Amino acid sequence: MRLKLVCVGQKMPGWVTEGFREYARRMPRELPLELVEIAMPHRGKNPDINRLMRQEADAVLAATAESDLVVALEVDGRPWSTETLAQRLENWQLEGRDVSFLVGGPDGLHPVCRERADQQWSLSPLTLPHPLVRILLAEQLYRAWTITRNHPYHRA
Repeated sequence: MRLKLVCVGQKMPGWVTEGFREYARRMPRELPLELVEIAMPHRGKNPDINRLMRQEADAVLAATAESDLVVALEVDGRPWSTETLAQRLENWQLEGRDVSFLVGGPDGLHPVCRERADQQWSLSPLTLPHPLVRILLAEQLYRAWTITRNHPYHRA
């Protein structure tokens, strides 16, 4: 089983790349975490936001397999505790499907991505910068995995 973080946006600062890599590196071989970056279309003067979001959506969905379980990261999604994420992670592993986590661009995810999603998850009611979401999600996936293995990393 693979975990894929599919994000709109490239060229992240070094601290973002290093932070994500650190937690992805900690994941076990049987549960690798990979990052798929989607190029954000250029937003010139007076951009057609819906058209640009649709272009992003097409690329995001092309990066997910038909058989993937898809989780859209949405402000209006359901909040999950770390323990809930750990339970879901165990269930996903039992299902044996790859899981793709979708993170939209500055304007969010196009409705077609939300429709494709099997689940919608809100990391926080706060507005988080997209670079930080990558690190936060990677850390929480690692923490959830440690909970499923009774690893001492998580001390709640």
